[in-house]
Amino acid sequence: MKKSMLAIGAISILFFSFIATQPKIYAQAGGSSVPFLLISPDARMSGMGETGTAIADDINAIYWNPAGLGFLDYFPKQNPFDENEELRPFRQVALSYSPWLPQFNADLFYSYGTIGQYFDYLQGTVAFNFIFMNLGEFNRTSANGDPMGKFISNEFALGLSYGTIIAPDLSIGAQLRYIQSNLTPTVAGQQDAGNGNSVSFDLGLLWKPQNLPYITDRLSAGFNLKNIGPKITYIRESDPLPTTLNLGLAFNIVKDEYNDLKVAGNFSKLLVKRDSLGSDPLPKSLVTGWDNPGADWSFGLEYWYDQVFALRAGYFTEPSTIGGRQYWNFGAGVKYSIFHVDFSFINTVEANHPLANTMRFSMLIDWR
Repeated sequence: MKKSMLAIGAISILFFSFIATQPKIYAQAGGSSVPFLLISPDARMSGMGETGTAIADDINAIYWNPAGLGFLDYFPKQNPFDENEELRPFRQVALSYSPWLPQFNADLFYSYGTIGQYFDYLQGTVAFNFIFMNLGEFNRTSANGDPMGKFISNEFALGLSYGTIIAPDLSIGAQLRYIQSNLTPTVAGQQDAGNGNSVSFDLGLLWKPQNLPYITDRLSAGFNLKNIGPKITYIRESDPLPTTLNLGLAFNIVKDEYNDLKVAGNFSKLLVKRDSLGSDPLPKSLVTGWDNPGADWSFGLEYWYDQVFALRAGYFTEPSTIGGRQYWNFGAGVKYSIFHVDFSFINTVEANHPLANTMRFSMLIDWR
């Protein structure tokens, strides 16, 4: 693909505008960097409208709510009537892939993977993950338009997470993440490039009461404050990370031998405050970020038949003052032996939206 240096700017703007925020947000609600951190990684939760904060019941909890790792201790017995069968510690691997912004035919793609295991001596589950966003290959040209070779633009993050139970119905989790952004290479005679790095951490809580009156163990509630960290610098310009507060609720409407129907909702608020004078630093932005107009809301449901076949649907919306993204999510999943395979699809309300027809493919493996 032949592109000029202007293409990297165009792709970056489009990526930022339609994934994390819209141009209105940049002026009104923050203008954060590395928006790839806000892309939901797995097809299951994406198919439910990105409502994973209060669910977080597999290894992908490292993204949605690291506190969910605390409840992932042992696999259920394959034969519940066999008293001699030993409990096996939870171990799971997840992989996801998504061609990104397919309408642009720009060879963008998003990939994600995680692996985790419960350790009895740590009384919790440890997980490691990576996120990689490929922004394509570009032709580099001089100020006179002469070709100077090619470069690849990408961003990635590496994360380490831990979750544990701190009360019978309550878990806590955290993630430490390294972030690297490689937008443009270093040019001879210049000291700076469009590259930057930073670190961040996430903090989550998950409440899963077991004996509530009338509803027993059907309700769960989650909290996740993510992407907390120092600004990332490009060519002497510093931009804040997309620090985000997520609150979620989930409820099992139907739960019997063959049928399982769950509904969930999620509230998401970008806590970044930026204006013409710059952006507020942490921890001040955790307070001033509430002055940003509006927030994202999402709702979803998941139906399992015999814990073998799943159908999912969800809806994501944000007010027009912060971009106005609105889309339906649909998904399906199949579970066979130790394998879980999931697929999701975005159907945007607005015609010809860059996110239209975005698909995700995911696989989970129970490493028994």
